[in-house]
Amino acid sequence: MNETIQNLFNDLMIPADHKSDSLQSLAAVDSRFLKDLKLNIAAVLKGNNLSKKEAYLIGLSVAVNEKCPVLVQAMEALARREEASDAEIAEIHACTALMNTNNAFYRFRHYLPQNQYYNNTPAGLRMSIMMNPVLGKEFFELVSLVVSSLNGCSLCVTSHEASVKQHGASEARIYDAIRLGAVLKSLVVVL
Repeated sequence: MNETIQNLFNDLMIPADHKSDSLQSLAAVDSRFLKDLKLNIAAVLKGNNLSKKEAYLIGLSVAVNEKCPVLVQAMEALARREEASDAEIAEIHACTALMNTNNAFYRFRHYLPQNQYYNNTPAGLRMSIMMNPVLGKEFFELVSLVVSSLNGCSLCVTSHEASVKQHGASEARIYDAIRLGAVLKSLVVVL
């Protein structure tokens, strides 16, 4: 196994026997992308505005959103190492699933802004998890923002960005979370 891949797997607690055609192709030519990816991951996981636990929980939301079981297991293990509880882990799964509901629904409305029926009819979607989240409202909104960004829902991105700021997040914290989501999505592509 390529040394960069081995170090990346060790850092992220990904099983050494995990196989990926993309990673093997990159390793075969000693691609500079692998080194960049490893450095980018290290940088975003050690951001100044997120704790390790928060970074791993956001990483978990990316892994769940992108349906990457090996990264889900790795991020859960890393988050647990930082004392994430079962309830916090479960909430990340629930938040990510809920944002997928909302992102699909509100993107549909956004695509058809002229349709008064679609835009004026209540969504009728239960979202009680958003009212009193285990992880706190600010962090729940931050995770919601990252997932909405990954899913390309401009209405949800705008709404959650305003909400997370209202709950006290700085633009630097938001920026670090979005960068983390983007870099881990690139990891998912090659995993």
